[in-house]
Amino acid sequence: MTKTQLLLLMTPVVLFSLTLHEYSHGRVAYYLGDDTAKRQGRLTFNPLKHLDLMGILFFYFVGFGWAKPVPVDWRNFQHPRRDMMYVSIAGPLANVGLAFLSSFFIRMISPYENPVVFYLLCFSVFINVALFVFNMLPVYPLDGASVLKGLVSDKMALRLTFFDRYGAVLILGIFLMDHFAHTGIIWRVIGLPILMVVQMLTQEAFPLLQQVLMMSFG
Repeated sequence: MTKTQLLLLMTPVVLFSLTLHEYSHGRVAYYLGDDTAKRQGRLTFNPLKHLDLMGILFFYFVGFGWAKPVPVDWRNFQHPRRDMMYVSIAGPLANVGLAFLSSFFIRMISPYENPVVFYLLCFSVFINVALFVFNMLPVYPLDGASVLKGLVSDKMALRLTFFDRYGAVLILGIFLMDHFAHTGIIWRVIGLPILMVVQMLTQEAFPLLQQVLMMSFG
């Protein structure tokens, strides 16, 4: 299978993983009292409702991407900071759950008898672990920023909020530097944790998974 074919095969995995991530944010927000996502038709597994064209293009050409964020109104929560933490962590936890499920089946599938299914599972494990690790970085607008604010004092959370205005520019700048100047900053930060979690989940299937990733991204 060619690199182009593998990247096309990866597309439904990317779309579903991003959709699950955003749906989980909206579903937990709904449970906690905010129905904004439901009213806007975002509590759905239809990827078209969550698709951000620029985010998908960035995923393939720059190495990271995003879906359209699910709208959440923190004013509807009883405990805004704590509940926002729960809403934020729901997306990454859904991704790591999907990675765990995929890793269970990857050890039961023969890559020679069912290569397409095996490739899909490889992509699912890697992409969902990567989404989990990346989104847990404590930099706004990533989910890790809200999780961190939910764990610290009110005073410290307010101080951290001051830096939110710089987060998106910082992340975008680093990714563009990685892509065009080949600085490798992001991979140095999250690469080892991603590979460690993937190896732990896939165990004996890890060498074959590495080969699939090398064919796709090498």
